[in-house]
This record gives sequence, C-alpha cells and structure tokens, in this order.
Amino acid sequence: MTIVDEGLSGLRVLVTGGSRGLGEATARRFAAAGATVLTASRTAPPEDMPATFFPVDLRSEEGVADLGRRVLDSVGGIDVLVNNAGAATAPTPTLERSDASWLADLEMNLLSAVRIDRALVPGMIERGSGVVVHISSIASRLPQPAEASYAAAKAALNAYSRELATEVGPHGVRVVCVLPGFVATEGAVGHLQRMADGQGISIDEVKQRIVDHLKVPMGRPGEPEDVAEMIAFLASDRGKWLTGAEFRVDGGIIPVV
Repeated sequence: MTIVDEGLSGLRVLVTGGSRGLGEATARRFAAAGATVLTASRTAPPEDMPATFFPVDLRSEEGVADLGRRVLDSVGGIDVLVNNAGAATAPTPTLERSDASWLADLEMNLLSAVRIDRALVPGMIERGSGVVVHISSIASRLPQPAEASYAAAKAALNAYSRELATEVGPHGVRVVCVLPGFVATEGAVGHLQRMADGQGISIDEVKQRIVDHLKVPMGRPGEPEDVAEMIAFLASDRGKWLTGAEFRVDGGIIPVV
C-alpha cells in the first residue's frame, strides 16, 4: 500500500479498543503511515499487529488511570488519541432497561473516553498540539429499537467532544467525533452469523436486510478501513482546521441537514 506523506510519521498514537475490527484497522493504518502505535483493550491484538499492546479494562476508573501512567512511561506522551473502545449491552425494551444496564453503557461509551482524555490530554495542552478522535456512532442520531442506553451514551459523547474542543482549542489541541454507520467488523460479523443461523438464511442476506432497513444509499455495509481512512485524515495535517465537529461515515444513511 502506498501512503502519501500525511505528517503522521513519527507521531505517537494510542488507539483504545485496538485489538480487532475498526480499532485494528485504525492501528494498522497509522502504523503504515509511519506512526508509533499503541493499543489498549481487554483482549490482545493479532500477533502481527505493528503496535505496543497494553491490556486494560477501560470500564474501570483505576484501569484507565493505570493505562495513562503506563503510556506516559512508555512513550512520554501521545500526539493522537483515538478513543475507539465501546460496546452495547444486550438489546432491551427501553422501559424495561435496568439502572445497571444504563450505567454499563455510560461507563463503556462515555466515561472511558472522558477518563483517558483526563489522563493524556493535559500533556497535549502542555506541548501545544494534539488530536483527539472520539468514535461515536450514527446511533447517537438514529437510535435503534431497544438500544436507548447505547444511543444516549454516544449522544453524550458527541456533546462532550464539542465542549472539550472549545476548551482545548486555544492550546493547539483538536477534538473531533467520527460517527460510523453499519460497518462489517469482526464482532459484527459474528453477531450477524448468529442472526443468520437463527433465521435459516445466509449472512449476506442478513447484511442486505440491515442495509435495506437502514436505507443505506450506497447499498452495502461499510468496512473498517473506510472509517480508518477518515480517522487518519482527521488526525493528519490535512485536517488542521477541523475541530468540534462530527463526521459521519455511514454510506449516506442520515440525510444531510
């Protein structure tokens, strides 16, 4: 793969949730551009991942604080922080969803990012430069049935990102939000296969049904690399005047308003 000079070579990049799917694709994209890449998640990435791996439970305040210390000890600071870690609890009718379920989605999809930002963004402010990319979801603007707590947590992440951008912008730090749509990640494919098995149809038929349900104009699911390209662009010098904004990578699901 030929990569143009994007100003990413030599940058220190941390990708949370970087062991598979979108996070893995993003880590590999930065590594291919010459960045020094670190990943953090509960499960280890593939052995051929060109990155330093830190095992951590990002739902834990203590775990995130420890991760921040280990990252600083390892590379001295981070130039690009990609807060990709996230997960949804089991689909549950909204009025039946427990407090514990709501809190679990908030811990994983909002507070994990808030905590790692708190640990590493002050170093960016001191150096006068840095980029924070929060990976949200189109669910934050197009909630799906029985997934209210996940959608609400991602919507809160959008609002938090916007406010943080106004706070750190004067110090040379940019904060942006990426909203992926229906992306065929490794984790998604496993879930889709279970749906296909349960319905007695092929996984391709399940994908098409979801694409049709979401009315995706491009007519197909996205691939992790589609989102990784947007993240790399936003973190590069080409995006140097972009901050406080949301960028949809969804095949056109949500009409532009």
